[in-house]
Amino acid sequence: MDVNIHESWKTYLQPEFEKPYFNTLTEFVKNEYKNYTCYPPGKQIFSAFDHCHFNDVKVVIIGQDPYHGPGQANGLCFSVNDGIPHPPSLVNIFKEIENDLEKPYPQSGNLEKWANQGVLLLNATLTVRAHQAGSHQNKGWETFTDAVIQLISDKKENVVFMLWGGYAKKKGAKINNEKHHVLSSGHPSPLSANRGMWFGNKHFSKCNSFLESIGKEPILW
Repeated sequence: MDVNIHESWKTYLQPEFEKPYFNTLTEFVKNEYKNYTCYPPGKQIFSAFDHCHFNDVKVVIIGQDPYHGPGQANGLCFSVNDGIPHPPSLVNIFKEIENDLEKPYPQSGNLEKWANQGVLLLNATLTVRAHQAGSHQNKGWETFTDAVIQLISDKKENVVFMLWGGYAKKKGAKINNEKHHVLSSGHPSPLSANRGMWFGNKHFSKCNSFLESIGKEPILW
C-alpha cells in the first residue's frame, strides 16, 4: 500500500503498511472521513512525520488522541493551529517551559517549530471523530505507533523520550533505556498537574542538557 508519508519514514515503515491490520485501519479511516467530520484534516494525519524526518529525530513526545474540537488538531500531539485558544494541557506545558527555561509564554500554540527541530510529536492514535474523544482508538493506530516507537528505539540512539502520564509510560515500555534518555512525569492535564505530578519536572532543560552533552543542538522550546 502506498501511504502518503515522508520518504525518510516510508523506507522503514513500508513493511508495516503491507500488514493486514493497516489495510483494515486505512479502510476504517477513509470511511470515517467520508461519513463524519474527523480531525486532523486528512492531509495532516501524518504531519508529525512530515515535519520531523526520521534522520532528524532527537526527541519524542508521546500523546494519546488528537484534539476533537473544530480547528484544533494539526497532526502534532498537544499542538493547535495559530489563533486557536490553548487547551489546558498545552497551557500547562507552556507554563512549565516558562518556569524551567524562563521563556515568555507564547502567543501561538502551534508546535511546528518544535517538530522542525527534530521533536517527533506523536499521538498514539492519529485520527478522531469530531467531539468524540477516543472514537478511533483500538482500530489499529496504536499498533502502528508502537511500531514507530520500536523503530526509533532499535535504529537510533541517544533519543530523548518524554513520557507524560500513565498512558505514555505504558506506550514507552519497549524503549531501550540503555541506548536512549527517558524522562517520565505525570501528564500536563489539570487533573494531574494540580496534584503536583507535572510542574517542576524540568523536562525541557533536562532534555537540552542531555542533547548538549552529546554534542547536539538544544531545542528552542
